[in-house]
Amino acid sequence: MRALLVAVLYFGTFLLIGWAAKRVTDHWWTIRGVDLDEVHKQAGRRGERTVFLLGAWRKESDG
Repeated sequence: MRALLVAVLYFGTFLLIGWAAKRVTDHWWTIRGVDLDEVHKQAGRRGERTVFLLGAWRKESDG
């Protein structure tokens, strides 16, 4: 039972922090009128590239 309590506190804390961060960033973007598509347009075309995500290499393009 103690292990379950520790797991809930441990994972629950990460979930709560992640949820709060998402709410704050969504609010911040809404206030400034920024959209994710707009940010991608500002970055410009980057072409195809190789990225490492969750332990695996993959090819990614911005097309």
